[in-house]
Amino acid sequence: MIKDNNIESEVLPPHVQLIQMGNAFQMSRLIYTAAKLNLADHLSEGPRNVTELADLTSAQAPLLYRFMRALTDLGIFLEGNHQHFSLTPLGEALKAGAPGSAHSTIMVTAGILSWRTWEFFPQCLEDGDTGVQKAWGMPIFELLAQHPQEASYFNEAMIGLHGSESLAITTAYDFSGSNIIVDIGGGTGNILSTILGHYSEPQAILFDLPSVIDEAIPLIQAQGLTDRITAQSGNFFESVPEGGDTYILSHIIHDWNEEQCLTILGNCHKAMKSGSKLLIIEMVLPTDGTPHPGKLLDMTMLAYTGGQERTEQEYASLLEKADFRLTRVVPTESPVSIVKASPA
Repeated sequence: MIKDNNIESEVLPPHVQLIQMGNAFQMSRLIYTAAKLNLADHLSEGPRNVTELADLTSAQAPLLYRFMRALTDLGIFLEGNHQHFSLTPLGEALKAGAPGSAHSTIMVTAGILSWRTWEFFPQCLEDGDTGVQKAWGMPIFELLAQHPQEASYFNEAMIGLHGSESLAITTAYDFSGSNIIVDIGGGTGNILSTILGHYSEPQAILFDLPSVIDEAIPLIQAQGLTDRITAQSGNFFESVPEGGDTYILSHIIHDWNEEQCLTILGNCHKAMKSGSKLLIIEMVLPTDGTPHPGKLLDMTMLAYTGGQERTEQEYASLLEKADFRLTRVVPTESPVSIVKASPA
């Protein structure tokens, strides 16, 4: 409808909204298929005919044409004359290695690992076991360790899902007093590289599993940060590097049950020196019913890891059990907050 020359979106009836939510998996699988076939990469140099694209993929040309025609309505491809297709800005973002890591993120979140995991979600509410355990017979990180390609997608997906948070964290918190920053479970170093890009003085230690560190080292080298970031492999359930001024746990605590969290926090406590600070970066849930993306992420934790998102009070309680004191929760311009704590 049009009022006062402004276009107002008509609110859909509740049953239509619910049906659209229930059908969302279809769109997810369509986009996943486009990513799996690397169609955006095949079109990176310009328009191509669907027959040529079929030769580059495993698809039959008539079926591929119908598929790509459908994705024009999603804004991913443009159809030209004689069944030629080209990329839109959305399609450009679907290329492997494009800024934002959409390709890898989709390969994880809409791929077979996720597909089978969510199949078992109703049972997760009955017994508390994860969908990953039910579908694959092992915990998520053990599963990734056995599937290197999926693990690589997963590491890139963490940048796709959380990459924009790094700037928000750097803007919200003053790292100028930190001589040594230790990022525990820091992946391929996205947060550290952002922080060091804004602060010229600190040195940093990136700590993660050996397979992750192997991927991180070339990225650190490409950014010219080898003289400022020391990449160190290990297991935070056993120990973490000592002597840091600031310890970061970004999207780590929400992955694990309370006993495991206390082990991680305990190892951080042992490694920290007098005056060290701990920064837990997570989506801190509101307690007043306010909408927040962390509530849906909490369901992902239930399905995948057995962990959870927490409120400020729940973080305070967890930290107290690990002999820490929550000193402040720093909001950022992203959905995450910085839970700042000190050894008690």
